Amino acid sequence: MDNSAASLADLPDLKLLQLFDLLYDVRNVSRVAEQLGQSQPTISIWLGRLRDYVRDPLFIRTPGGMAPTPQADALIGPCREILESLRRFTAWEIAFDPATAQRRFRICMTDASHITLLPRLLAHVRAQAPGVRLEAARIDGNTERTLESGEADLAIGYVPWLSGGIYQQQLYEQDWVCLANRHHPRIRTRFGVKQYCAEGHVAVTAGTGAQLLQQALTRERIERQVVLELPGFLGLGAIVQTTDLITTLPRHIGETLAQANDLAVRACPFPVEGFAVRQHWHARYHHEAGNRWLRGVVSQLFGGSR
Repeated sequence: MDNSAASLADLPDLKLLQLFDLLYDVRNVSRVAEQLGQSQPTISIWLGRLRDYVRDPLFIRTPGGMAPTPQADALIGPCREILESLRRFTAWEIAFDPATAQRRFRICMTDASHITLLPRLLAHVRAQAPGVRLEAARIDGNTERTLESGEADLAIGYVPWLSGGIYQQQLYEQDWVCLANRHHPRIRTRFGVKQYCAEGHVAVTAGTGAQLLQQALTRERIERQVVLELPGFLGLGAIVQTTDLITTLPRHIGETLAQANDLAVRACPFPVEGFAVRQHWHARYHHEAGNRWLRGVVSQLFGGSR
């Protein structure tokens, strides 16, 4: 055993320090046993160990109770300092005050979230935490590593491949809709699979959600007439607004683009598996005050919304 291990073994048990602290005030072994939830013989054994450790009787029986010795009077101050330090240690937390914090938060998200979530999140953060800087990053194969390392604070989206060590909280569920020009000559309220197949489409090819759509098309044996493929949602609203092309996409981004570009929203005419948008963070930062604040803001703004 090395010297450090030996010195740790020589330290008194915490329960002996708690006994000394309480007995110094109470001066009665029976009452101390009751307050500590122990039997009187157990308290007597603990007191014997403490006496052996400091080589002093510490307390002497008198008609008025257990009177402390001069050694006890000298030791009670250091004992209480140790106990208070331990209390501060267990309650320690680096404070995070959004009103005064100067910090950058990096959030991994899809380009759909840039459109649907980021503007509202940014407005809230600027109002509540003017010194906080936000950075949006991509969700990709490095996302799990960046959450673990602390390079990224959160990942928001549909990321089912994130594995162990990652906490998650569901924000909202997604189903699927179709968007069309509000004045489209052929897209009316009744919109079925036959009409869907007859129209030209803009296909968004990136993201796990696009895989769910493709699986549904394959399952239903539907072949779209794809006129344009896009890697993301940038420009999609303007394209649908100025053409007779339609597009199929998750409801949250669909309704956001429809509102911004005056588009018609139609229910998808065939079943597509829905999914949940969640926020994800690594277990290392589960109790970190700043991360907790940011997660709380995201949950407050988007939890339970469609």
